[in-house]
Amino acid sequence: MDPDAVRDRAADLPAEPGVYQFLAREPRGRTAPTASDGDGAVDADAGAVDDTAPAGDTAGTDDSYERVLYVGKAVDLRDRVRSYTDPRSERIRRMVAEAESVDVAVTDTETQALLLEANLIKRHRPRYNVRLKDDKSYPLVQLTDHEFPRIEVTCSGPCVAETGIDGEDYLADVELVERFFEGETGALADPIRRDMEAAAGDQQFERAANLRDRLDAVEALHGESGGAVASDGRHEDPERERVIDVLGVAVEGETATVARLHSEDGKLVDRDRHTLEAPEGERSGAVLAAFVAQYYAEREFPDAVLCSDHPDDPDLADWLEREGVSLRVPGAGRESTLVDLALKNARRRERRDDEGRALAEALGLDSRVGRIEGFDVSHAQGRSAVGSDVTFVDSDPEKADYRRKKLDDTNDDYANMRSLVRWRADRAVEGRDERPDPDLLLIDGGEGQLDAARDALAVAGWNVPAIALAKDEELVVTPTSVYDWDDDASHLHLLQRVRDEAHRFAVQYHQTLRDDVSTVLDDIDGVGPATRKRLLRRFGSVENVRSASRDELESVGGIGSKTAKTLTERL
Repeated sequence: MDPDAVRDRAADLPAEPGVYQFLAREPRGRTAPTASDGDGAVDADAGAVDDTAPAGDTAGTDDSYERVLYVGKAVDLRDRVRSYTDPRSERIRRMVAEAESVDVAVTDTETQALLLEANLIKRHRPRYNVRLKDDKSYPLVQLTDHEFPRIEVTCSGPCVAETGIDGEDYLADVELVERFFEGETGALADPIRRDMEAAAGDQQFERAANLRDRLDAVEALHGESGGAVASDGRHEDPERERVIDVLGVAVEGETATVARLHSEDGKLVDRDRHTLEAPEGERSGAVLAAFVAQYYAEREFPDAVLCSDHPDDPDLADWLEREGVSLRVPGAGRESTLVDLALKNARRRERRDDEGRALAEALGLDSRVGRIEGFDVSHAQGRSAVGSDVTFVDSDPEKADYRRKKLDDTNDDYANMRSLVRWRADRAVEGRDERPDPDLLLIDGGEGQLDAARDALAVAGWNVPAIALAKDEELVVTPTSVYDWDDDASHLHLLQRVRDEAHRFAVQYHQTLRDDVSTVLDDIDGVGPATRKRLLRRFGSVENVRSASRDELESVGGIGSKTAKTLTERL
């Protein structure tokens, strides 16, 4: 659109709050994730592929559709759209030139506009918006239910002779962690403080400084100062703010990472790291504004959100304030320590970059391996054959880009792999897959599976390097060599994670298909089709249902004590 076209369109718009979308018409053939069965079906933790236009895009009368380029909100739609006659940046100037029309939706309030904008961005994934790509969560620490509970973050263990830790000492460590989780900060802080003072006395100043940082982080989680002071000098009441989210953001090129620490009653109970696609040149404030709107639009609010930067959207603070949420950027004190910890999590890219560079160097590739797709097939003697296609970006799973496919039933692993890779390659070459081309394909198997995959690539004309990783001896097979890397090589660990995830995803889908056909659950009184589906969705397979406890079974909707008892007896 040229400035005159934008001005004419703006003149027809109301001076009311709402959301506007810049649209461009594109030929059919590109796809976006939607739920589907059969070819490209997925489960709850993955995206999907089909052969239609992106979900929500407007179909044209010819063989084309309208692609959403940019979504924005406005207090006054007429004035806001008119401002695009003189775009404020080169990126926005390109977007306007590419657009062919502007669509709007009027809302009653600015808050409605903000939420609608967030949801439209998540639905359409416009290329010129900052957009949240995934939701990857993992606990910071976990205690398992065993005789000697496992502390997931420790290197110690009662069964490892080399550590010199016996069962009594190990259970003492577990007790300390439990006391810390329950709010007794001193259980962990006091030993750290003693070690810090001893290191300083021995003039081990670097060790003392590291221990000091650990002590600050431990004490910050429980608000040892008795209350936090906000950046504007207000004294926050820790009793009022029971649930707090801490956000740190790091921007690198067109990728941004937001790390979130989640605290309840002064205890750090969760942390997660999220990847966002950010157009080149976006600042941290813009990324945080986009993340907060898109993340909390569909989630329960915390009592407070602490940020590493000021979000670049004044409406955001007003929205959160109306919802009873305090948004602030700490300048010092305990809250600032937590924000620094979130920033360290957001910036934790060195390990991932090293793995990608090391892998490229070991394979003789020209550039680091940032994006890997892993392939595996699963079947039961040729029945319920399926294939998985998982994606890792910068060494982490990118579950929104996972795909899976039902294959023709054949008891031939090579043929199944050839069919799976050919399916992916054809979609890429024909422009029917919206995902970027990977830097590397990883095939689960040995030389035979790799040869089958390379045959498929050659026929489709998709020029992407492919290697295989064999399970038995963990040998890396390439078209020209076989590598036996050291067990502790970081780039081997990366390939193992991709291979294992591709295997898990394929087996999960195979079990779902197999169990959907007929299971022993069909013959159990009190278990109808809906209950069976809930059981399989919860536990993944009949085998897992069989090994579940009575309490676990009763946690599934529709399963009472009587049905749980019947299941336990019959299975």
